[in-house]
Amino acid sequence: MGLNDVKETVGTTAPTGVLIVGAGPTGLALACDLARRDVPALVVERAPHLFPGSRGKGLQPRTMEVFDDLGVVGAVLASGGRIPVGMVWRDGERQGEHRLFDEPEPTDAAPYTTPWMLPQWRTQEILLARLRELGGDVAFGTEVTGLAQDPDGVTARLSTGKSVRAAYAVAADGGRSSLRRELGITMSGETVDPNPVLVADIRVPALDRDNWHMFPAADDSGPHTALCPLAGTHDFQLTAQLPAGTTPDLSPQGVRDLVAARTHLTADDVTEVRWSSDFRPRAALADRFREGRMFLAGDAAHVHSPAGGQGLNTSVQDAYNLGWKLGAVLRHGAPDALLDTYEEERLPNAAQMLGLSTRIHRGEARRGAATRQLGIGYRESSLAAETREDVPEGGLRAGDRAPDGPYGTGTLFDAFRGPHFTLLAVGTDTELPPLTGELVRSHAIPAYEPYGKGLFLVRPDGYVGWAGTEARDGLTPYLARCGVPVTP
Repeated sequence: MGLNDVKETVGTTAPTGVLIVGAGPTGLALACDLARRDVPALVVERAPHLFPGSRGKGLQPRTMEVFDDLGVVGAVLASGGRIPVGMVWRDGERQGEHRLFDEPEPTDAAPYTTPWMLPQWRTQEILLARLRELGGDVAFGTEVTGLAQDPDGVTARLSTGKSVRAAYAVAADGGRSSLRRELGITMSGETVDPNPVLVADIRVPALDRDNWHMFPAADDSGPHTALCPLAGTHDFQLTAQLPAGTTPDLSPQGVRDLVAARTHLTADDVTEVRWSSDFRPRAALADRFREGRMFLAGDAAHVHSPAGGQGLNTSVQDAYNLGWKLGAVLRHGAPDALLDTYEEERLPNAAQMLGLSTRIHRGEARRGAATRQLGIGYRESSLAAETREDVPEGGLRAGDRAPDGPYGTGTLFDAFRGPHFTLLAVGTDTELPPLTGELVRSHAIPAYEPYGKGLFLVRPDGYVGWAGTEARDGLTPYLARCGVPVTP
């Protein structure tokens, strides 16, 4: 389906598609997920092209699992690299290594265990290429100038002079989201650090690319500077804290002068300044993620300090959670109430990640298991149906991430990959119910420690939705709630 076809479908009087505002990682990931579900989506982006800077450069293991499912992990692995070990400098001399985090070894249950470096602009290029492969595209240079909703859908006025109709709209237009303001949704939060930060992508051929180079202030309490080689490129990402009240000089010469003043390098060692920006670290969370037929996702819903690399990753998780639910409602007749679980599940998780980012920024926590996001779950969600009474301490429960593991000639992730639910019979001969179509795929495997024994319904976003010992323990009504018909 081409972009013109999507526009026509989204713009019908009886809308069936989704309007996505913003072509950042959130909007593109959501569009890819909808496209593989045959849900028409129109992505509009007011900028004339993709975001050009590195900004969010670390992909956490859980995001790598999402990208595996969306069919882009191969390109991500080929284009990026491991996070380099830090190297502390003082007075032009190397002082020693600084490890930002421990690196656990991959396991059968968790094949991705450490962050992967990829500059944000490249992540977005990969997602856009995947979207186009799936038949979608982005309308660049197109801004939403007005938005209204009614019981049947959303009407958006575009800067092109046209109007479009959609069943739902998603604001993925960043921390300064104009749609969020138009909806009257406020954000609550705080300034994490009064010191502004300059960030830039620069070329420094005189500096080796073996380490993440760190230049602390002379007294260790003042602003710090770092130069991180961006994997898969010839660039370094420069980050420099500035004194409170400072107005950063974002000009190429201003960036060169800052590098010369803060490091042993000269201004001439910076041969190119490719992009520069500034921000003030803050943490803010929208009061709600849904307003009728409109949703907030990504930075429009939560703004993080970059410490710990949680912002982009939390945003991709938003898209992954919302995508299958929109698909279930629009394609398979699931009740609209299913979409309420998006805010129910994602808002508390975003709040948790915001707190973690802030603690890491302030030196109150270290990057570790929590930052990898593999432990994020939805046990308290109304979509977590745990019907077993004898789950062992520490055992897998409904609401938990479904682990990977060997299966046939491949892995469980291979079986999960796609827009379907997966029903696993683990270490049991329990008869499975007949299921209609391709919406649920069933697999039987021997007892496997990360799962134990039982029946586990894995949601399309890789979390256990329902767990039981017998299918009669509520599996059929659970599937019906998600728009999946089951043959009596």
